[in-house]
Amino acid sequence: MDQAHGQVALALLVLGLAACSGHQAAGADEAEAGAGGQAGDAPSYSPDLPYARSVESFEPGDGAGFNQTKLPDIVLGPPGGLVKGGGSVDVVSLGAGGVIVLGFGDKAITDGPGPDLVVFENPFWPGGDPTQVYAELGEVSVSDDGVTWQTFPCDTAGDGQGHFSGCAGATPTLKYDPVALVPLDPARTGGDAFDLADLGLSRARFVKIHDLETLEPAGTSTGFDLDAVGLVNVE
Repeated sequence: MDQAHGQVALALLVLGLAACSGHQAAGADEAEAGAGGQAGDAPSYSPDLPYARSVESFEPGDGAGFNQTKLPDIVLGPPGGLVKGGGSVDVVSLGAGGVIVLGFGDKAITDGPGPDLVVFENPFWPGGDPTQVYAELGEVSVSDDGVTWQTFPCDTAGDGQGHFSGCAGATPTLKYDPVALVPLDPARTGGDAFDLADLGLSRARFVKIHDLETLEPAGTSTGFDLDAVGLVNVE
């Protein structure tokens, strides 16, 4: 991310501290991960909740490094922070072109009514304007065997209104209770939702996220900042 983004993110972080409690304040280097949220000790959640349970592989790109020492736990379970209108700094930066693959233990994503999975990054709205979302976009693929992958088409150009169809990393996370909100409802959780039906698939067991290098590399917090992946329709 560039210096201007780091300054905006830090300013939003300070405002967030005034509105929320129960977390420690993040430092400037944490703000540079691209979040408007807060840092702090992550709560402990049951592994039965419908979120990623393992990191199958990680191929960091140029400029990766932010929070890599906290893998795999930092990207497992529900999103961190859960601050309305902004993301968490409890993320891992994939780096330019970085790729990560997540597994879900004995759970599988199934094609059900509406979206089937949600990917949480930490985009935010500078000045509160949703048409100007700060997005580090990622391409999402799914697989049932971890070998053969199907990829959701991602429109990196967007529609000029803050929407990037088929991409992850564009929709801020909303504040919600991950224990109470099962099954997940993307309208209440935020994040970017995906439907297996769009790929003609009935189920998948792995999710792969590939940073699309939509912003210039800078520092060790470059690229898609993965927070969590949740499942809506599960078997």
